Amino acid sequence: MPRTVSVDRSEGFGERLLGVLLDRAHQMPPQLIAPLIAEEVASVGGRDVSILLQDYEQMVMVPLPGRLLVVGEPEPIDDSPAGTAFLRARTVEVPQADGVRMYLPLLDGSDQVGVLALTLETVDDNDRRLLRRLAGLVADMIVTKNAYTDQFFLARRRASMGVAAEIQWSLLPPLTMSCPQVEVAGILEPAYQVAGDSFDYALNDDILHVAMIDAMGHDLDAATMATVAIGAYRHARRADIGLAEIYAFMDGAIADQFGPDHFVTAQMMRLNVATGHLQWVNAGHPAPLLIRDHTVVQQLESPTTLPVGFGGDDPQVSEQMLQRGDRVLCFTDGLIEEHETGAEQFGEKQLIDSVNRVERTAPGVRAAARAFSHTLKEERGGNTSDDATLFLIEWRGGTSDHLATLD
Repeated sequence: MPRTVSVDRSEGFGERLLGVLLDRAHQMPPQLIAPLIAEEVASVGGRDVSILLQDYEQMVMVPLPGRLLVVGEPEPIDDSPAGTAFLRARTVEVPQADGVRMYLPLLDGSDQVGVLALTLETVDDNDRRLLRRLAGLVADMIVTKNAYTDQFFLARRRASMGVAAEIQWSLLPPLTMSCPQVEVAGILEPAYQVAGDSFDYALNDDILHVAMIDAMGHDLDAATMATVAIGAYRHARRADIGLAEIYAFMDGAIADQFGPDHFVTAQMMRLNVATGHLQWVNAGHPAPLLIRDHTVVQQLESPTTLPVGFGGDDPQVSEQMLQRGDRVLCFTDGLIEEHETGAEQFGEKQLIDSVNRVERTAPGVRAAARAFSHTLKEERGGNTSDDATLFLIEWRGGTSDHLATLD
């Protein structure tokens, strides 16, 4: 007779706490998330609950309004416990006279959604473990319910947003993605008026697919072209065809829809996250920068073909083997062509100098992408007369298989 193993399936305190969220999440309207979270935190002795979301410019953490939530002033990302928890994706604890203020990153997968802040009289490892898992569920609920409401969008918006920017933000994938083998982060400027710039990515098995585009113009026409270009890219990518064929499909889609006088510059990449083998085609974009040991070591120059929509020749696929820890920084021309009337352009040399300075201080990929964008904007005199987009990739190698096994 096989031996029967007895497994304790009784519900413990932590399971009950998290189970309430799981059981109710399916039908819960967005406005009831806040009071339920506040009550859940109260059940473990917590109080003064705030949910903080990053604004679209990535400058401040904005409190989400809601019943039973504490709604204070926005907190700067660069110099606050909430900002540190957000950028570094780790819990920050601040001792206070009446307890400990905890700031827990809200992680949807690896994308930082925001921060859950609360106060406990005392904190032990059981509290930390339970609250970390609670924060993970809260993040998933916010992302899921975001598709059904404007509440979270309105909390994050700190200025009037143009129609083109509304389109572009709805088109984007999460700004960050991380797994043991690779991490990516992107940022768009000007956040509230971006029109023609966009990026997309997908991790399919061991292949990271990346595209960055810049549609001509600065208005709704540019956003419309960008939408078609990204849609064509996704369609071709999912058909599992080569980079040169993806370019040809996008080229035909733009030409057929907009005619011969419209174009989109583009750069498409594939990175094997197991081996570090990088391939790319360039259709009118500036050359990406290869960063090694926090220093730009080369520009990834490659033969270019005509922008998408102009019927260029089949592009040559360029290749590069990365070393573990290498970063690849892609950017649109708005970053280097900014200049005041009659003055010199910002240029690639100043870009490289700035990247080298920021690389030595930024703590991670997301923080680095954000610091690059904000620092470069300051060094360009705060000007953003054209869209300026960055996309940063860090290759780490190895495997993720251990995440699929139980300890």
